[in-house]
Amino acid sequence: MPRQKITREQVIEAAFQLAREKGMEGVLVKELASRLHCSVQPIYTYCGSMEELREAVEERTAAFVREYAARHRDQSEPFRSAGLAYLRLAREEPHLYRIFFSRRQRGGSWEELYRREADPEQGAELARELGLSEEAARRLHLHMLLYNAGVGHVLAAFQGEMDVETAAKQLESAYQAFLRQAREEKI
Repeated sequence: MPRQKITREQVIEAAFQLAREKGMEGVLVKELASRLHCSVQPIYTYCGSMEELREAVEERTAAFVREYAARHRDQSEPFRSAGLAYLRLAREEPHLYRIFFSRRQRGGSWEELYRREADPEQGAELARELGLSEEAARRLHLHMLLYNAGVGHVLAAFQGEMDVETAAKQLESAYQAFLRQAREEKI
């Protein structure tokens, strides 16, 4: 019987699917080998270590989350719809949500976090739409990213027990408060 060829992409995709179902803690070499119908050797050959495999799953998760957010973004309300997309993601894909927002970050400033996680166009769009300076719009955007991540973690933790509509109302209240603050600062 010919040997089945396993690719690095197949290993990462299988690990991603495991993470999607069980969280990162469910990504185990023996489980992967079973799903791929192979020994553990190809997994270590392509990924080197579990740390490298986890990093690859985090990268795959980040790509999935960004694609999800883009698909659910309403061009007539890009800022609000992006926030709502992340809330829906937290509800529909709680394990992936936690992986995405809990992944290790490099660089330790708020500005670096904003540059890495935010759509750079959105800060400029917000400034134009709301009549704010770009700096005030970026701060508003960062506040909302942080608040949204927290609310999303609550939705993901309760896995279906809390409704997105109430979370969306919380998000809107926070947005209004942060917007008032940004307008009062007049930066």
